[in-house]
Formats: sequence, C-alpha cells, structure tokens
Amino acid sequence: MSEKRPETEADIISRSKLLVGEQALVREGVSFVPMGRRNKPYSVDLPRHMAQCDANYHRLIRLFPDMRKEAELAFALLLSSCDANVVFKVLEKGPYTTLIKIQVSVDDKWLALAAAPLMTVRIYHDAQSAEVVSYQNQNRFYSKYDYPNTGMRQRDEKVQINRFLGEFLTLCQEHGGSSDPLEIGGWK
Repeated sequence: MSEKRPETEADIISRSKLLVGEQALVREGVSFVPMGRRNKPYSVDLPRHMAQCDANYHRLIRLFPDMRKEAELAFALLLSSCDANVVFKVLEKGPYTTLIKIQVSVDDKWLALAAAPLMTVRIYHDAQSAEVVSYQNQNRFYSKYDYPNTGMRQRDEKVQINRFLGEFLTLCQEHGGSSDPLEIGGWK
C-alpha cells in the first residue's frame, strides 16, 4: 500500500492546468521548462560585489599611490606574448573621489584591436572602493539586466566588468615594470 497522501481536487485541477499550459506552449513553439527545473532569477550578491570593489581600490593604491598628487602614471606590461604600455590618467580630483582612465596600448596592430581595454574607474577614497564606470566607451552599467536585451549585456555585466578590473590590476602588479632605463651611478 502506498504511503502517498490521496490527491485532492485542488491538486488535480492545478496539475491539469499546468499540463494544459505546457501543451499550449509546446504548440506555440515555446520551449517549456518544468517547475522543478527552472533557473532561479539572477540576484546581485552585494557583499561579494562590494568586496571586489574594495579589493580593486587597494590594488589601485598599490599601483598608483600618488593619484591625488600626480596627473598620470605610465608603465610597461611585460608579457611573454607581447609588450604593452599602460597609462593611468587622472581625469577628475575631488575631496573624496578620483576619476581615472586606464588605457592600454599595444604595438601589434592585430592585438591592439582585441586586447587593449579602455576603462574609466571612479575611486571612492572615503569608502576605500573603486568601481568601473565605463568600459570600451560604454557606460551606465546597471546591477542586473533582463536577458536577452537590446544591448546584448549579460545579466551580471557590472559584476563581470569589476571582476575584470581586479584581474587586470593583478596582472599589472605581477608583470608591470618601468619602461624607462635605470641609471646607476651615472650609467644607463
């Protein structure tokens, strides 16, 4: 004998409505995902995102500690596949924020088209946080997007761009170097 509880009329009616709706969707050519297998809607993991922005601030401060005094910092990024020049340029200075543009230039024409990121980062000194405000001349990133959308942005576009900034800054810390020759005792 089965231990399953007997179905009520409400259970039967709701299941039949679900099946009828499923069949109607299939007839219209819409793929149907049963109730138990639906993807959860995307929601922003705010503590993780803020931790990423805070870590980006500390990476930027290690790379460009004098951003409140200096207007620009340039260095070479020495990679095995190519050499690139990275420029951090201060666009705005405020009492609590700084806006910098990060530009990468590569000598190889083919790499320059695909691998040269251009981004603007707002640095909040009072909150010790840094966030990308524009990337490749696109700006106004929302915390989440419906998918699909007209801009073809991912649901978590803002999170991905800030994560990319963190990875890029880590790469700069590990492989960055001065492009100027060192002078030691009058010798170059």
